[in-house]
Amino acid sequence: MEVDAEHLRTWVGRSETTRDVVTAGPVRMLAATLDLPPGDLPAELPPLWHWLYFLPAARQSELGPDGHPRRGGFLPPVPLPRRMWAGGRLEFMAPLRIGEEIQRSSFIEDVEVKSGRTGPLCFVRVRHELTGRQGLLLREFHDIVYRGDTVAGSAAPQYEPAPAAGARQRVVPDDVLLFRYSALTFNGHRIHYDRRYVTQVEGYPGLVVHGPLMATLLAQLAVRELPGRRPASFSFRALKPVFDLHPFDVCGAPQGPAAIDLWIRDFEGHKAMAARMEFAE
Repeated sequence: MEVDAEHLRTWVGRSETTRDVVTAGPVRMLAATLDLPPGDLPAELPPLWHWLYFLPAARQSELGPDGHPRRGGFLPPVPLPRRMWAGGRLEFMAPLRIGEEIQRSSFIEDVEVKSGRTGPLCFVRVRHELTGRQGLLLREFHDIVYRGDTVAGSAAPQYEPAPAAGARQRVVPDDVLLFRYSALTFNGHRIHYDRRYVTQVEGYPGLVVHGPLMATLLAQLAVRELPGRRPASFSFRALKPVFDLHPFDVCGAPQGPAAIDLWIRDFEGHKAMAARMEFAE
């Protein structure tokens, strides 16, 4: 498939600004989805829970066959069929509080086309800045990767083994958990809830666990393992897809009093996601 890198790079520098209010309802529903004990709502959002807001509201007629909004608009119209949120980096300046009105300014920082094992790849980097009454609250970078369909007969990728030590939380993903998280984030991507589509069209063995969901679980483990510390930064990389066919483990190992290395360990013992949270001194 031809990818016009020069045309796609004309999207670099594009920006958009949206506003939202940190309402309590999504926080309550995500807490229930993650099976957290019932209790009073936190006054401040836990790390990464801001993904419940600024949700894309594409009209039904604007969706593609995979459930994503059709290409173009703010993001460049990359013609490659598969899109993955491959990782991100976040810097926490001040907490987001329930009831606060916030603004998100988004910028296309870079678009790069490369040649990969299965054909062309396109990398898009997006920067988001969230502001509120206190000024800048959070700065975030998204790394989005577009690629072609898997080529039959291509060599299987090699995956990194995950450490067996460290804190661990077992998660049993099922279609209800994935559907609820898709609904909470208004994510229409069919690979997360449509088993016929994901197996017969995309060729995956089962429903794909959301990368942001796994990153949220890793951040949750981090603040539980190092309580009382204020997060300063969080970074994560998706390394291997995780499916709803088997349990996976959310793992972490503190690296001193102000940092923790984190990872998702799949049922085969591979590292499916790597992350790190650093805390303010």
